[in-house]
Amino acid sequence: MTTVSATMVKELRARSGAGIMDCKEALKECNADMDKAADFLRKKGLATAKKRAGREASEGVVQAYIHMGGKIGVLVEVNCETDFVAKTDDFQEFAKNIAMHIAATNPLGVVPEDITEDVIEKEKEIYRAQALEMGKPEKMLDKIIEGKMTKFYKESCLMNQMYVRDTSLTISDVLNDMIARTGEKITINRFARFQIGG
Repeated sequence: MTTVSATMVKELRARSGAGIMDCKEALKECNADMDKAADFLRKKGLATAKKRAGREASEGVVQAYIHMGGKIGVLVEVNCETDFVAKTDDFQEFAKNIAMHIAATNPLGVVPEDITEDVIEKEKEIYRAQALEMGKPEKMLDKIIEGKMTKFYKESCLMNQMYVRDTSLTISDVLNDMIARTGEKITINRFARFQIGG
């Protein structure tokens, strides 16, 4: 049986943001392997997130972020279940980080369903033209376009994007970690990004 030291628990807490008991349990479960314990906590967070999915998130904050001396501005609405959580530093920090991420990456929507049909059709047309230009056979076009669209959604939908502050995580991962930490349903509802001359 591997001994789990207080230092290890502290390190995992700093890394995952999970509670002391959860960190201790994860380290015991994973033989004090820090990486495995972090994954264990993420999976647990995912399970918590699924359980919370049916709850109503009607509290929250609208967070503003202004970048580059007023050249880019973002407003994002992040919802949770209680006013208590909405007022915590952790939640406010999370909302601010999401706003900063949006300023940096300029997503087209929160989820793929937010992207308008005409934008999707335009992308497909571009990919079709590119494939034909490269001499790809007609029967392979649909497969090629499908692959390109998967990449497009990964880059242009907020939930699928790699988090700018830690590219080993997607925004969806960061959100699920936050749900696990607060024990509440949390949603990134909508955002608006403004850019001078954009």
